[in-house]
Amino acid sequence: MSYVQHARAMLVLGVPLVGSQLAHAIIGLTDTVMLGWYSIEALAAGVLGTSFFFTLFVVGSGFSLAVMPMVASAASANDPTQIRRVTRMGLWLSALAGAVIMPIFWWSETLLRVLGQEPEIATLAQTYLRIAGWSIFPALLVKVLQSYLAAQERASVIFWITVLGGAGNALANWVLIFGKWGFPELGIAGAGIATLLNQSLMLVGLCLYIVRSFPEHALFQRLWRPDWEAFRAVYRLGWPIGLTHLAESGLFTATAIMVGWIGTLQLAAHGIAMQITSTMFMVHLGLSQAATVRAGRAFGARDLAGLRRGGVVAFAMSLTMIVFTMTLFLVFPDLLVGLFLDPSEVNRTAIIQIGVGLMAVAALFQFADGTQVMAMGLLRGVQDTKVPMVMAAVSYWAIGLPAGYVLGFWTPLAEIGVWLGLVFGLFCASALLIYRFSFQQNRLDKLHNHKA
Repeated sequence: MSYVQHARAMLVLGVPLVGSQLAHAIIGLTDTVMLGWYSIEALAAGVLGTSFFFTLFVVGSGFSLAVMPMVASAASANDPTQIRRVTRMGLWLSALAGAVIMPIFWWSETLLRVLGQEPEIATLAQTYLRIAGWSIFPALLVKVLQSYLAAQERASVIFWITVLGGAGNALANWVLIFGKWGFPELGIAGAGIATLLNQSLMLVGLCLYIVRSFPEHALFQRLWRPDWEAFRAVYRLGWPIGLTHLAESGLFTATAIMVGWIGTLQLAAHGIAMQITSTMFMVHLGLSQAATVRAGRAFGARDLAGLRRGGVVAFAMSLTMIVFTMTLFLVFPDLLVGLFLDPSEVNRTAIIQIGVGLMAVAALFQFADGTQVMAMGLLRGVQDTKVPMVMAAVSYWAIGLPAGYVLGFWTPLAEIGVWLGLVFGLFCASALLIYRFSFQQNRLDKLHNHKA
């Protein structure tokens, strides 16, 4: 395939995946906006609660993301049996991960207080997590089925189901947070209920589609039967992905905790800036998932030239989006931050001023994060997860977190310094992971030439 053909294939797969990631991000965006309109305390607690949830969710999602390259390689080899085996055991491992995670949500207030959060905010965050936490089960299973479909290049259904779920989540948030249509005013608890309903309905929708569209896979028949060989294969590839995500998302959660030490207004501004940044990051994540599928198919077919060209195209698309988002963050920061705040909020001006400073750092953040997640996606496509895990962990925790603490609390930069630490860690990860993908390409070329 030529570069143009690779670009076309990436767009055909990537655009729906980007759309589904954006639709998913809008769900979190809706929670943040509506909680911000409800009260600053609810917004700050929502930031902590959703950060806490996301941190543990991405750990469990390592097994679902392992399904994607494995199914892609099996599909390129026309092996439906392997597709079924891998996906089923991905569902098993994800459900087990949910069972381990849920108790942490239930007793989250104690942990948040130990981490130095204000008692009122910690209590509200636990209220949210004791309800929304149950959605960890459908959310992880949804992730497995999305990986299964994406690997077979059925990304459009992921997009439409996520869009419908996002619309339902927005409506449920409005009704339950503010007490509309005769429902009681539940505040942050209403946001938790909306999240649980949304993830459950998305799971039902995906299951119905798969049963109807892929009857030859018989995915849900005798689901209770173990397949220990496939179980071990998914586990081996998935646990490093989960720990890599823990290292990254844990860094973001630690950042939210550090900003919370500075003050409630700073935490509210941090939550808004992080939500904006995370929303735009979904574009890079969708492209990265498309790159994982394309690389997985090339890897399964031993198409080394296609792997190399596909990697070049993937990075070019990511850099194009980076330029756009950096420009947006630098030109319209006050407008973007202001969208999340009630015009009558007494602290509106102060939060916007803090948020504008964070958005300037977020422009650098986008460049570092976009390139590192693309390199990570390509490495997953060639089923390389252990060394990237170590590279990411060192970058985030040995460089990013200490730098953020020093700049945030030993200099006048405060919350800006905490964010700059994030940027340092992500730039380090980006450089190491790009080097690793280049190394893997060269290694595969040598193996191919030796066999030839």
